[in-house]
Amino acid sequence: MNAKPSLFRVLLVEDELADAHLIRLAFEENNLLVDLRHVNDGVEAFRFLRRESGYAEETSPDLILLDLNMPRMNGLTFLEKIKQETAFRHIPVVVLTTSDSESDILRSYDLGASGYVVKPVDIDDFIHQVKTLEDYWITLVRHPHKPG
Repeated sequence: MNAKPSLFRVLLVEDELADAHLIRLAFEENNLLVDLRHVNDGVEAFRFLRRESGYAEETSPDLILLDLNMPRMNGLTFLEKIKQETAFRHIPVVVLTTSDSESDILRSYDLGASGYVVKPVDIDDFIHQVKTLEDYWITLVRHPHKPG
């Protein structure tokens, strides 16, 4: 009996709707089994992860793509808090942001980021970058088995 392939779950934490749309398009172009969920900031991301406030049916993501510059709870604060929680610290978090600041890069890695990618200005380059992230995290990297 062949098992049905499971969807690779990605949580996108991004307040810019245009960037979220481009990321979704890039994932769709590769035709891989990706379940992309989008929230607008770190506060909403924690609600998603904890299955609160309308997220009761959601499952834990296999990867989090995280913007840094967001309202309410920025990416660095979210990263610091998620890596302190035993239930979530195993989830890889890739920072995907416009900031090319060395201090943001260093701080992100110090807080446990699995990667740091600067969003390019060119749309085609942006889509290519997302496809490269997808190829790496979905096809190349081995993830721990999740029960259930």
